[in-house]
Amino acid sequence: MAAHAGVSAGTVSNVLNRPEAVAPATLKRVRAAIAELGFVPHEAARALSAGRSRTVGLVVPDVTNPFFADVARGAEAVADRHDVVVILYNTGASPERELRYFGQLEERRVQGVLVTPVDQQSRHLDELLRRGTPVVLVDRHSARRDVCSVAVDDVWGGRLAAEHLVEQGHRRLAFVGGPLVVPQVTDRLAGAREVADETGTAVEVIETPGLTVAAGRAAGAAIARRASRTRPTAAFCANDLLALGLLQAVTREGLRVPQDVAIVGYDDIDYAAGAAVPLTTVQQPREELGQVAADLLFDSIDFAERHRHRQVVFQPELVVRESSTHARRGSRTARRADPPTT
Repeated sequence: MAAHAGVSAGTVSNVLNRPEAVAPATLKRVRAAIAELGFVPHEAARALSAGRSRTVGLVVPDVTNPFFADVARGAEAVADRHDVVVILYNTGASPERELRYFGQLEERRVQGVLVTPVDQQSRHLDELLRRGTPVVLVDRHSARRDVCSVAVDDVWGGRLAAEHLVEQGHRRLAFVGGPLVVPQVTDRLAGAREVADETGTAVEVIETPGLTVAAGRAAGAAIARRASRTRPTAAFCANDLLALGLLQAVTREGLRVPQDVAIVGYDDIDYAAGAAVPLTTVQQPREELGQVAADLLFDSIDFAERHRHRQVVFQPELVVRESSTHARRGSRTARRADPPTT
C-alpha cells in the first residue's frame, strides 16, 4: 500500500487514523491507492498499534428483555457519534459467564465497558477497573466512587405503583417478581411496602424464578385458582414481561382485568400499550439510560485526567392505562418528574 502510493507506512497510518495531520495532496494520493487496491484496514492490527480498538462492550443479564434492547439502542446512538461499535454480551445473570466475557473484552482491547453486573462488588469488576478499563454501571445504583453509574429510583417507582392501586380502592395487593436477590426487584418491593405500611394495606409477595412472561403466566394461574375472598384484587409486577404473562393467565381463567384483578407493570416496554388490555406501568427512560451511560463512558475515555465519576439517578413516571382503571389511556402522573440527580 505504502509503496503503491509512494509514501511511508507511517503516512498510510496517519491517513487511516489521523487524516488531519496529512497534507491534502498526500491524503488524496493515498486514498486513491486505497480505493484502487481495495484495501480494508485490519481492526485487530490497528488495535494492537493504537492500544485500543474502536469498540466498547455492553454486558447485560438478559438480551431477550426489551428493556435492555432499548438501553442498547441508546448506547449505540452515542457510540455512532464516536465512530465506535458496541459489542453486546448476554450473561444470563451467570457470574462465570460474566467473568469469561470480561476476559474476552480485554483481549479485544475495547475502549470501555458498559455493564449491568451480576454483583457490583465482585472482584471480577474490580480487576477490570484495576487494569485500567473504563467502566460504567448501567441500571445499577452504586455507592462506590471509583466508577460511574446510571440507574432509576426504583423505590420511588414501587411507591408510584402501590399508591395508584391504593387510590383505586385496593387493600389486598400482590407483588409479583423475583428472584428477590435482584436489586431492582427488592427496591420496587420496598417502595410498595412503604405505601402498604402507611395505608394499612396488605401486600403478599409472590416470588418468581425470573422476570419473564412464562413466570408471569405461572403466577397469574396460581392467583386465578384462588377463591375470590382470599385472592389479591390487584397485582404489581416487577416488570412488564411478568405483567403481560399474568394478564394472559388471569384472562384465560375467566377473570376480568381490572374488575377482578387490576395489574400494574414496570418499564413501559413497547408491548405494554398494545396488550389486549393496555397495561398500566411505571415508565423508565430506557434509551436515555443507555445514552447517558455511554456519554459518561466516552467522557472517561476521552478526558481521563479531568473526568469526574458520577452516580446519575432518574425518576420514573406512572403511565395509567386500562389494566388498573377505566381512566383515559396514556394519562400520566406528574409527581416527582424531576431531572436525573447525581
